[in-house]
Amino acid sequence: MKEPFDIDVAIDRVRQAVRDFPPAALFALADEGHRSLFEQVVACILSIRTYDEVTLPTARRLFAAAPTPAAVADLPIGDLEELIRTVSFAEPKARQIHAIARATVEEHGGTLPCDRELLLGFNGVGPKCAHLALGIACGEPWISVDVHVHRVTNRWGYVQTRTPAQTTAALEAHLPERYWVEINRLLVPFGKHVCTGDRPHCSTCPVLPMCRQVGVTSHR
Repeated sequence: MKEPFDIDVAIDRVRQAVRDFPPAALFALADEGHRSLFEQVVACILSIRTYDEVTLPTARRLFAAAPTPAAVADLPIGDLEELIRTVSFAEPKARQIHAIARATVEEHGGTLPCDRELLLGFNGVGPKCAHLALGIACGEPWISVDVHVHRVTNRWGYVQTRTPAQTTAALEAHLPERYWVEINRLLVPFGKHVCTGDRPHCSTCPVLPMCRQVGVTSHR
């Protein structure tokens, strides 16, 4: 007999489960001091279709070479592309990042404002990146749903959705606001190391007593 699902208990158990795992890339960069909205947006663009193990050193290399929006805007696009060459789709990402840097300098005095609609107007920035960057850099309550947040919350049975966009809406309706930013911080490492896509580690999962294991056909 499963325990009733209690999101407060689940969050607390996940906190304990992931405390020894590396944090997700954007949170790791924020912990290192790269907390500006511009840096967070750039790092999120770099992370698209790219593993954290590649995103992190690439972002560090870029920010060391060009630590401000003005410095990024002054880079020739070819040099910017070379700095981020290790990520997927480096050429279009270089153009997107360069355009955001120029807009930040020319239209916003060098500081990107905490404005969701402005961020979504930039090529390459979708809701996931906008929400995560605003949550980390600006302290605003937004939910960022990636593959891990989508999979884990559906597997728990906490939401019943088919797409990340639907998961975002469902979590906005049900998840207490105090967890809106933290849910991504927690479920990215939890989804990578415990509640994995293929054969999740259910036997050692602290949430198992209340998890509905939706869609799980094989596990460890």
